[in-house]
Amino acid sequence: MAGEESERHTPGAPAGALTEEQAERMLASVNEVIRAGEEMRALRAEMIKVFVRLGWTQDRIARLTEMSQPAVSKQVAKYKQDEPPPPPDLSLDQHDTPWLEGRLWGLAEEIVEAVEASKGVAHCARHVHAVARGKKRFTPQHVDELRRLVEEDLRRRDPGLPRGFRDAYDRISRGLDVPVRTATTTPASVRRALACQIQRDVLRHQS
Repeated sequence: MAGEESERHTPGAPAGALTEEQAERMLASVNEVIRAGEEMRALRAEMIKVFVRLGWTQDRIARLTEMSQPAVSKQVAKYKQDEPPPPPDLSLDQHDTPWLEGRLWGLAEEIVEAVEASKGVAHCARHVHAVARGKKRFTPQHVDELRRLVEEDLRRRDPGLPRGFRDAYDRISRGLDVPVRTATTTPASVRRALACQIQRDVLRHQS
């Protein structure tokens, strides 16, 4: 009885009506998608700042972001009101936590694709897909989980995984164990995204 009474009913609703707990469960996945969309829009806005600092044209930015030219012009004009900071350092060998997390993310994505190409399923596949959908964020717990999954994929020595994957993981793992604070105005989400793509490009050229 106590369990039944604990469910929160909408005041004035008839018996058997939808409870608040049921509504929460129904909307949980919807809210995740909405939050992920908001986060991706914020990330895109921050990436536009990076593109401006790199000196890219508005036409190029509009094409890459799939935004209208007026929308890009509006954002670019807003960013140029202030003194622009220097372009971000895009070298792979950086040691702050967001950059290393981005490298780990990129490595995991490459592992998933390589294992799928050999008709297998990577241990880290579900985690990578959850990150892509915005269902997992880069909390210390989730990063530790991803490290364990990547380590397991590398340990089983899938024939589709080049040696360079293990070397990259060892460097990333050592860096995450002893991270370095870096003075930067670039948001953590942007640094992760940049490091992820750069790491993937490096691994592909090594393969």
